[in-house]
Amino acid sequence: MMKPFIYITRKLPETLIQPLQDRYEVEMWDQDDVQVPREVLLEKAGKASALLTMLSDRIDGELLDQGEHLKVVANLAVGFDNIDVAYAKEKGVAVCNTPDVLTETTADLAFGLMMATARRIVEGDRYIREGEWKSWSPLLLAGADIHHKTLGIVGMGSIGEAVARRAKGFSMDVLYHNRNRRPEAEEALGAAFRSLDELLKESDFVVVLAPLTEETKGLFQKEQFDMMKDSAIFINAARGPIVDEDALVEAIREGMIAGAGLDVFTQEPISMDHPLLSLDRVVVLPHIGSSSVDTRYDMVRLCTDNIQAVLEGKEPRTAL
Repeated sequence: MMKPFIYITRKLPETLIQPLQDRYEVEMWDQDDVQVPREVLLEKAGKASALLTMLSDRIDGELLDQGEHLKVVANLAVGFDNIDVAYAKEKGVAVCNTPDVLTETTADLAFGLMMATARRIVEGDRYIREGEWKSWSPLLLAGADIHHKTLGIVGMGSIGEAVARRAKGFSMDVLYHNRNRRPEAEEALGAAFRSLDELLKESDFVVVLAPLTEETKGLFQKEQFDMMKDSAIFINAARGPIVDEDALVEAIREGMIAGAGLDVFTQEPISMDHPLLSLDRVVVLPHIGSSSVDTRYDMVRLCTDNIQAVLEGKEPRTAL
């Protein structure tokens, strides 16, 4: 009897996938910084019982129809907007993600991105490396304080709550906007619910941590940036398509807001000639929100556990 075939769409440490290799036939894309070509993914899906996928892999109707033997897709992310979950369910394919294990790490990154943007840390590093530092000056690269300011969180899930906990350590006032109110967060963190418009008008920092849905896609347009304080800083550590990037560029150039810190973009990787990259008060990162060694290893282990469970006829730990 042939062993079930598992295809992994990025190069991962052999030690982490050993439990699968001991039981199944496992094949892995051999480049960790290059996306598996679509035609290769479709070919492998045609014979796979399980796929271990990345957020950049499109698991749509075409692929699911190709996967005649497919039983489970384990996505190495908490998000799953790359997967047609409804059609997968219709086809009897389990879809799993990696919630919870990346909450604190992603919150660290989001808060760090806010600090780096506010205090112009990246600019300062570049300033020295380019030989521009000639002497000390009272307002040299003067940025914005974080402590005792107002933080507005758009998307108060587990990561939003983790960012709010960090903000309280900086004596910040925390506002939030969410599809549903979170009374437990209000009580535990002293967070105050606001409509989106109210939050934008009151906040010194706006941090987006919402999932990408039909409701949040394109949520931030020129109108939203125009509501914000001209001293405000915008942070997106959620999904790129939530923001109209042209509107964001205009908002910074026109002084509607002071700057932005971005870990995600509409198109990833972002092109080198994108106008966002020409702006000084913009800090950009290559979608590394959960990218600590410990967390990424935990995410891979959760994916392999979910795959093994489904292939053995058991309930996966984090099925959608």
